[in-house]
Amino acid sequence: MTTEAEAQAPARVPPPPDREGGAGRSWAALAILLVGTFVTVLDYFIANVAIPSVQSDLNATAAQGQLVVIGYGVAFTCGMITGGRVGDLYGRRKMFALGMVFFTIASAACGFAPNADFLIVARVVQGAAAALMVPQVLGILGVVYTGAARVRAFTIYGLVVGFAAVFGQVIGGLLITVDIAGLDWRTIFLINIPIGVVTLWLTPRKVPESRSDDRRGLDIPGALLVTAALVALVVGLVEGQSAGWPVWSLVCLAATVPLFAAFVSHTRRRARTGSGPLIEPALFHNRVFSQGLVASLSYFLAMGSFFLLLALFLQQGRGLSPLESGLLFFTLGAGYFGSSMVSAQLAPKIGRRLVAVGPALLATGYVIVGLTAHAQGSDGSVLLLIPGLLVAGFGMGMTTGPLTGVVLSGAAPEHAAAASGVVNTVQEGGAAIGVAVVGAVFFPVLGDNPPASEYPYAFGMALIPLVVFALIASALSLTLPKEKQSG
Repeated sequence: MTTEAEAQAPARVPPPPDREGGAGRSWAALAILLVGTFVTVLDYFIANVAIPSVQSDLNATAAQGQLVVIGYGVAFTCGMITGGRVGDLYGRRKMFALGMVFFTIASAACGFAPNADFLIVARVVQGAAAALMVPQVLGILGVVYTGAARVRAFTIYGLVVGFAAVFGQVIGGLLITVDIAGLDWRTIFLINIPIGVVTLWLTPRKVPESRSDDRRGLDIPGALLVTAALVALVVGLVEGQSAGWPVWSLVCLAATVPLFAAFVSHTRRRARTGSGPLIEPALFHNRVFSQGLVASLSYFLAMGSFFLLLALFLQQGRGLSPLESGLLFFTLGAGYFGSSMVSAQLAPKIGRRLVAVGPALLATGYVIVGLTAHAQGSDGSVLLLIPGLLVAGFGMGMTTGPLTGVVLSGAAPEHAAAASGVVNTVQEGGAAIGVAVVGAVFFPVLGDNPPASEYPYAFGMALIPLVVFALIASALSLTLPKEKQSG
């Protein structure tokens, strides 16, 4: 276990902006950090719309097209716990900047990829760089901002994440349609280069450095164990579902149990001997953090997979183009933006009850969308889906940022980036597992070569588990302690 002195040691962070009068510099830092967040989340979703063009241009197979998306997602999801701990040890601003360097280089490599295999490798590197960047964002926000400023910061963070996810298809479709300099799909990666250069120039000037006083070094065996467990889980679920559950995918899933058990045992042993585990077990002794983490997992199971499900329904079931279906996502974005603005005002008044209302609204929106799609069949106007999408978007905006802030409020400042790595891993992992759950319902219900008339029913059936996940998240959030616990 950590010694009493280590447990009580303060994180090396600058005074909170609301106490030092540096709010202007502080909010500039927030803007810079959120640019990094936006591009990493955007690149998770934007590649979906480019896959047909990539396959045509690079003569890629369908499997290679999937790996362009999955390679980024697996590296992103599986590297964030380690990335968070590295930030705690060596400096969160420094690791954010280093991640941006590699992300920008990898984006250039993606944009100039000569073949599909090169593009897949570059996407894996890009995802790993994102995994180094993103935990530092929440880690810095968690220790620099306090009180109402922290609520605003996390609300804006949630807004940015939602915008990147909701508008990823729209932005990708527009860039490919405009076809700047005849670059076609390559522009979705090359646009990251000027963004990365400007962000790197501003980061040391505007973003404060912070790190933990716990200097016990990186737990490399723990990092290898948790990464192997997460890779086995995410690849086994996502690739296994799409490939029809071959034997290798079941072996991967079976391997996750002993791998996670070995990681937990290793972590407890290092904590007992004071060796500095990758994740401090004391984090999970705080009910706000542990229960909030489960609520976050359930919420992202419900939220993250909906984007793919809706895109499949609109494009395959209703015949919309990627750009046309992307434009309908503006409805979700409108609800998301509106509720994010409202939640910033309500959070100080009603506190954690807010994050219980959001998932309930999300479930309500899904029910409305599913019933509307079923009632309209394959011939009704897709515009009739707008009311349900607005409600769902409102629920998303009311939950994403505020719930993240609540979970991280249960973590000690000296472990801020490591805790945010766990939170981000749960969020991205939840979205990936949610995709597998949706696929396991949606595609079997459709069957082979289904007519358009079958899509509304399959769409509605796939929404059922998402409604259940959202209601579980709401119930867990409702029972969170009203006051922050000391842990």
